[in-house]
Amino acid sequence: MKKLIILVLALTMAFCLAGVACAEDVTVTVSISDGSGNAVLVQKPVTVTDADADGALTIGDALACAHDAYFPGGAAAGFAESVGMYGLQLDKLWGTDAGGAYGYYQNNTAANSLGDVVTNGAFISAFIYTDTIGYSDTYCYFDKRTATVAAGGSVTLTLTGAGYDSSWSPITFAIDDATIWIDGVATTYVTDAEGKVTIPCATAGTITVSAKSASKTLVPTSCIITVSAAADVSPETGDVLPIVLIAALAAGAFVMFVVLQRKRKNA
Repeated sequence: MKKLIILVLALTMAFCLAGVACAEDVTVTVSISDGSGNAVLVQKPVTVTDADADGALTIGDALACAHDAYFPGGAAAGFAESVGMYGLQLDKLWGTDAGGAYGYYQNNTAANSLGDVVTNGAFISAFIYTDTIGYSDTYCYFDKRTATVAAGGSVTLTLTGAGYDSSWSPITFAIDDATIWIDGVATTYVTDAEGKVTIPCATAGTITVSAKSASKTLVPTSCIITVSAAADVSPETGDVLPIVLIAALAAGAFVMFVVLQRKRKNA
């Protein structure tokens, strides 16, 4: 009997240690929008720890840690979860109890529950439906969450919506005729029939691109574009010439000038 008890205790300890080992911290990116359709957290880095001490790192842990990092009062004030009919469910997001009218995605795929495991580098998006009856808000995303371009260049983005067909199978579709917003200001750029739009980037800096539609209620999405000044654009061809290359050409021309001058002097 004693041997059996010792064996059971040893196996229990090994299981617990294995659970701890599996819960090694990871870093994810989190975006959250509130019930008014506004983005309250835009692509913020979050270090995920095992907040509920269940031995796994989950979407619930990621959202709890996001609140601890960015919400006044932390997760205790702004976040709540519980076990429901379909697993771990969201009860409060960004300080709001919306009666279950929440959506959450990992890497732009609808999650089964808050208990879905997260991996390092994952993107988590959570939101409160503005339509708390018909849940008609459309989850959407750009094909790029971040982009880098030289000043004078442009970035082409594709806006895609996610939903379900009549059999409740997941589908995606292009979102056309959506107006592009830059840093919270509407522009004249609009997505085409394929959901594509090209955005010129004239000056250096960082801009945040979002989208709104007159025909759909879009869940806020974003692409953060870094516009670098470390390049020059040829007005004749539009080719981007690195400053290093320009400097090298200038230095070569100077050396050639000096050589010719010496030849003339020695002639």
